[in-house]
Amino acid sequence: MNPKKERTTKYSRNTTVVSKKSNGFTDEERVAMKARAQELKAEGRVSKDKAEGERAALAAIAKMKEPDRAIAKRLHGIIKASAPALFAKTWYGMPAYANKEGKAVCYFRDRQKFKERYAMVGFNDSANLDDGSMWPVAYALKELTPADEARISALVKKAVS
Repeated sequence: MNPKKERTTKYSRNTTVVSKKSNGFTDEERVAMKARAQELKAEGRVSKDKAEGERAALAAIAKMKEPDRAIAKRLHGIIKASAPALFAKTWYGMPAYANKEGKAVCYFRDRQKFKERYAMVGFNDSANLDDGSMWPVAYALKELTPADEARISALVKKAVS
């Protein structure tokens, strides 16, 4: 845990000072933000060169520990088969699948990313999953069964519809 940091800001010639205390970001959050900054720099190239995005996503999957690596590989295949219009890329260092505008529709987060007890497949607001006034946008995964695969395939198809 990071110690609280005090920040002082001067707003004008009259020297108005404001102090705020925050816990700051965790090491994992800082790594994710740095990865996202690099992704934004490369995003123009990736949207033009989908093969580079695919390589980046597969490289992110290759860095994962088992069993998440196996789940991510299988999800990659399911998503590519269910929604060929989506292209692979990374998003905050995670494998993600974007629409033609380059917005990540869905992503996979391994349990090691933020030291969680389960992996997760998630959908962003560009996914067409709206159902009433409330719906799930992320699913915990401890393993990937055939029933889970079918459900994820259906969700991905709906997300891009």
